[in-house]
Amino acid sequence: MMEKIVIEGGKRLKGEMTVHGAKNSALPILAATVLTTKRTVIHNCPRLTDIDAAINILRHLGCVVDVDGDCVTVDASDINCWDIPDTLMREMRSSVVFLGAVLARTGKASFSTPGGCEIGLRPIDLHLFAMSRLGAKINEEYGRLECECPEGLVGDKIALSFPSVGATENAMLAAVTAKGTTSIINCAREPEISDLADFLNGCGAKISGAGEGVIVIEGVKSLGGTEHTVISDRIAATTYMAAAAVTQGQIKINNIIPAHLGPVIPMFEEAGCDINVCGHSLSISAPPRLKRIKTIRTMPYPGFPTDAQAPIMAMITVADGTSMIIENIFESRYKHVNELVRLGAKIKVESKVAVVEGVHCLYGAPVIAGDLRGGAALVVAGLAAKGTTEIEGVNHIDRGHADFEKNLTLMGAIIRREKE
Repeated sequence: MMEKIVIEGGKRLKGEMTVHGAKNSALPILAATVLTTKRTVIHNCPRLTDIDAAINILRHLGCVVDVDGDCVTVDASDINCWDIPDTLMREMRSSVVFLGAVLARTGKASFSTPGGCEIGLRPIDLHLFAMSRLGAKINEEYGRLECECPEGLVGDKIALSFPSVGATENAMLAAVTAKGTTSIINCAREPEISDLADFLNGCGAKISGAGEGVIVIEGVKSLGGTEHTVISDRIAATTYMAAAAVTQGQIKINNIIPAHLGPVIPMFEEAGCDINVCGHSLSISAPPRLKRIKTIRTMPYPGFPTDAQAPIMAMITVADGTSMIIENIFESRYKHVNELVRLGAKIKVESKVAVVEGVHCLYGAPVIAGDLRGGAALVVAGLAAKGTTEIEGVNHIDRGHADFEKNLTLMGAIIRREKE
């Protein structure tokens, strides 16, 4: 049975909450367990439908997986499979991150192309380019990938034409047990890349340069086990900050890594919010009316994250003045705009530019979430809107936000989930 989120808007958020582990870090780390020959324990792993999908893939491959709250234990010592069926691949877009690990562990990989949010093309040609540089033979036809490396993978230089997070992760996973040295040039520098490297190094890998422009990997014969704690989710933290800002709220967010929020904090300050960071906590206090944010440009890290674009757009729909957003990462990441307009927002989009003219008030209406971050943006807007907002497509939101309604309710929101 389908579900919807119902919000009675106009309630000021006040209180504190603890942000969960990063989805975009936990998923590649779960894929990395495929490479290990001993038990691994992953703490702070968020309970999300995307995580469930990754665990289903691990079990299909022959791993023994135990889940206890936010702790996931994986024993991949008896992996006996290298193909992932279409039904499992379609559950999440980032499922292709299993390619490098399965290929390196078994010498073969047979996948269909991944599914998930429709936020535009995420071409996997960079992933395949990285695998081919390491010696994999690839055959792609009829929506399936057949890869093999019967003699094993061999380290090489991989120069990416774009600092793709997924391609960087796949290259790392394939290279850690390859023969010789691999250099990944123009690699992604996101915090989640560094977290993956920390996990792999804990298992015995030899990776240096993660978080910088070039990653160097000295191949090792095999990986053992480790115990690792996933970093906190910077996008979830940003979404809660936007929810506080749009409701003139005052909240404290615990379990954050301040440096990871460096690209977004200046935007909240420009909007008139007071931000105070102390240790691993952040407090935000919003003004009676937000100010416009002149220009937001999404860029690879350490630039403003594309995943934060939608909730920030929802926030500035009620700001005083006109703001401009330039989306440089994905070409179809404005699907939430029409739904925000249904709530009374004034937004015009042309190509990759969105111009947001702030209004005094949003009004509740039925809307539909078309992707994860757009769905979170509709929740942010619904919190500010007068009247009742009903959001369908909750399955998208569940991919990336754990205990979303519970956390917001504890801070004063009137929000509930209903069966349709």
